[in-house]
Amino acid sequence: MELTKIATQNDINRQWIVLDAKDKVFGRLITEIATLLRGKHKPCFTPHIDCGDFVVIINATEVRFTGMKLQDKEYFTHSGYFGSTKSKTLQEMLEKTPEKLYHLAVRGMLPKNKLGRAMLKKLKVYRGSEHPHSAQVAKNSK
Repeated sequence: MELTKIATQNDINRQWIVLDAKDKVFGRLITEIATLLRGKHKPCFTPHIDCGDFVVIINATEVRFTGMKLQDKEYFTHSGYFGSTKSKTLQEMLEKTPEKLYHLAVRGMLPKNKLGRAMLKKLKVYRGSEHPHSAQVAKNSK
């Protein structure tokens, strides 16, 4: 009788994956990122263990949106005090803080617990095509 192998922390081999967001549809890119962070693309996937890879996003501001989302979609923040609700459109978020935009979108697709927060820490987002993780990416490509 063959049993399914359950991965442990010692069995996990993390890779560094660089994704270029230029001219990619935002939602489809986010689902790909969430899959890579969670580790569902690996044969050793175990739901209760963080077995995902590190993901580096470059050209974050050059992503493509379908429809009228840039003008219509709004993000709300609230401090807890009366009258402190603030809203920003998707276009404002993309221009000012694209890192926060990616983190918010990916966070919704990950588990809502300590495991999901640990997975989200492996996401690195950069506006331009330069990133400081070239040593890790080169080491894993050998």
